[in-house]
Amino acid sequence: MSEDGAFRSENRYMRITDLNKEGGIGSNSLLVEAGSFTFVVDAGLHPKLAGNQAVPDFSVLESREVDFVIVTHCHLDHIGSLPLLLQKCPNARVLMSLPTQMLIERMLHNSCNVMKRQKQEQSIPEYPLFTHEDVDSVAPRFEAMKYMQTLTLRSDEEELKVTLHQAGHVAGAGGFEIEQADRSMFFTGDVLFDDQRTLDGASFPYSKRFDTMVIETTRGETIRPKGKTRASEVARLLSSIRATLERGGSALIPVFALGRMQELLTVLNEARKDGRLPRCPVFGAGLGLDIADYFDQISKRSGLVAYSRKTTKELRLRRPPRKLTPGKEPPEQGIYILSSGMLVARTPSYQLASTLLAHGRNSIFFVGYCDPDTPGGALLATPPGKTFLFEALDYQCQVRAQIDRFELSGHADREEILEFALAAQPKTIVLTHGDPGARDWFADAFAQADLEVRVIDPKPLETVEL
Repeated sequence: MSEDGAFRSENRYMRITDLNKEGGIGSNSLLVEAGSFTFVVDAGLHPKLAGNQAVPDFSVLESREVDFVIVTHCHLDHIGSLPLLLQKCPNARVLMSLPTQMLIERMLHNSCNVMKRQKQEQSIPEYPLFTHEDVDSVAPRFEAMKYMQTLTLRSDEEELKVTLHQAGHVAGAGGFEIEQADRSMFFTGDVLFDDQRTLDGASFPYSKRFDTMVIETTRGETIRPKGKTRASEVARLLSSIRATLERGGSALIPVFALGRMQELLTVLNEARKDGRLPRCPVFGAGLGLDIADYFDQISKRSGLVAYSRKTTKELRLRRPPRKLTPGKEPPEQGIYILSSGMLVARTPSYQLASTLLAHGRNSIFFVGYCDPDTPGGALLATPPGKTFLFEALDYQCQVRAQIDRFELSGHADREEILEFALAAQPKTIVLTHGDPGARDWFADAFAQADLEVRVIDPKPLETVEL
């Protein structure tokens, strides 16, 4: 190994290329070349873009034979273009955790349905990018790995070992290590060290040393106030919901379908049982309820999530009204757990928010990250009394409902990731999955650390030698 941490010998190199054309957080996909092995980490769709613009640039793969693909977890910014990638890599193995294997087909089929709807509503000619038949054709290639299982891959020249580690974040999420002769890498993927109500936090190998670490930087610009914990934020959320109900209002909690909905349903059910919340109608709908059934199956088969269909039954979940009029409150007061988590236009949470926002007794509570460019991010930035525009509904009103955000993110705090990375004493750090300011914070933090480390913030489509 050379002094700067790069491996220099004939046919023994490591290179990484960010295939996400836009950089930042988007169509996550990394090409890694490790000696005689070539593999890809994730194949997402950019949540802010549409059509072919949302897809990673896979053109660089046309001259390469990909040996395997690693899927870190089932969020669409990590799997949304997987069928397209696998069409280009017909011989590649596809590795993932068992929960991811159980969830991924459902998530991809839902993506097909969404693209078909967007083709009609937004006139996107290239949608759908893949079909239900395409998903069915690649699904038999999905291989489940157990956490802490090491898979050894061999070529004519050398061998490479892949070990999967539980990453928290969402069901099935995995970080993974790569070992090859005297070289080692660790990819955090999206990680959460805190335990969630339905999922244990990350179990990463703190005692190991790695030559290279590839880390997510999502919360690099986020400072968690002292004293705020996940438990204290759950307690504050329940207290705020109770206050909303007691003043005769309804509470909307926009959620991500995978992970956050199942956690919130569990929390609400337990709070109603022990008296922290009064009994009232609870409304839910969409993909998240379907995913809840999958969580039940994952729990029974692997014990890796803590969720049961019994939760849904005990809550007696109701469907929200189909016909909603902006500005006119829904006919029943209650708690609404609806997607999407960022209040994206034309989703159930967006529609319902338009009925609640103008009335002061109601509340809208966000429980995760909201991109500033989404309606949810825009609403959080709008002061009380100011006008908010529901552009897709051609409706605007003053912000009179209570708007609040609770720290129940699925991503680890920046200090936790920094601590884990420094413990591994790497020679090289690669920054991924973060906006420019978030990556800058990590680069500065490593520069100030008592450790000689080369920090790489890869530019899109630029190959970097490790």
